[in-house]
This record gives sequence, structure tokens and C-alpha cells, in this order.
Amino acid sequence: QVQLVESGGGLMQAGGSLRLSCAASGSIFSINAMGWYRQGPGKQRELVATITSDGSTSYADSMKGRCTISRDNAKNTVYLQMNSLKPEDTAVFYCYARALSGIRWGDYWGQGTQVTVSS
Repeated sequence: QVQLVESGGGLMQAGGSLRLSCAASGSIFSINAMGWYRQGPGKQRELVATITSDGSTSYADSMKGRCTISRDNAKNTVYLQMNSLKPEDTAVFYCYARALSGIRWGDYWGQGTQVTVSS
């Protein structure tokens, strides 16, 4: 099995910055894509950013220019640096990984970390 544990959420003022981390552990042979999703109050979960094993990245339009996703393959860890935070960024942020565990590829999710941005 694969476990993802996020950290770094919290309460921030608008305009501030925050760095989220997510470490994958367990029976992992390989990780392909990793990423971050978020779910705001009363909203559906939406993509924030993804990064492949070779470092290719993609971002949601709402976050382009305000966040950077990176990963440390040796540590099976993905990061999300967010800047110029807005109240509408308030959400639970979930880490995602597509990983090979045993003989199967699977999609794994963290438990989520709350990010609250006050105006």
C-alpha cells in the first residue's frame, strides 16, 4: 500500500505565501505523476497542479503565475509553493500520486490539509 501525508497548511493572510509538502511512503516501486487538488467550501475538488516523474508540470488557470509545483524523486515528495494567496484559495488541499505498488499501478490520495486565507 501507499500512504500520502500532507503538511504545511494553515491560516494565512491574503497576499501571503505558503508551502505545502506531501511525502509518499509504503510499498512503492515507482511514482509517475504527482499533484495537488483542492476542494473549497461548497465546491467540487479541482486540479491545482501536476508534475510528472521527468519534471513536466501543468497548472490550473486560476493558479498560473501564483504557484510552483516541484518534487524530490529520491524522497518521494511533492511540494506546492503558493504565493499571493487570495481568500478564494481557501480550501482543503489534497496530494495525489499515481504509484506502482506491488504489481499494480494505483491512484493514491492524502488525507488533505486545510489552507485558510483571510482578507
